[in-house]
Amino acid sequence: MTQEKEEFLQRWSRLKREQAAAPAEAKPAPVAAAQPEPAQPLPPVEKLTPESDFAPFMNPKVDPATRRSALRKLFADTHFNVPDPFEAYSEDYTKGDPIPEAMLKAINEIRDAALRPPEEKAVAEGEAAQPQARSAEAPQGETKDVAGRQDA
Repeated sequence: MTQEKEEFLQRWSRLKREQAAAPAEAKPAPVAAAQPEPAQPLPPVEKLTPESDFAPFMNPKVDPATRRSALRKLFADTHFNVPDPFEAYSEDYTKGDPIPEAMLKAINEIRDAALRPPEEKAVAEGEAAQPQARSAEAPQGETKDVAGRQDA
């Protein structure tokens, strides 16, 4: 079971000698260089439609500018121009819903009250407190309880 393995260089040398000693007919014939196919004329880019064959434009021998213009013509079709609704960033999130008019008025009132100078705040608070103070004052002679009945 223990056979000595032939070393790599010895094996390579042996195979080369065998190949050189083999008759010429047994050698595979060299493959003739592939004749380049005659270039087919490209259709004019202006007449291309989405149903046209774009394969000739993908040949590496075609001018990159011509290839690019053919692909632009292809992808300008509305079939390819529809955004994917499932794409996370395909929608325009810069447009928000308009703020309702009532909410806008309330925000402006709060902003104006917050930015008002302290003197005006005191005057505004004093005017708001005066009607409450007048209603809180009761006539001296009459005392009423919570239910509105006069004390005896």
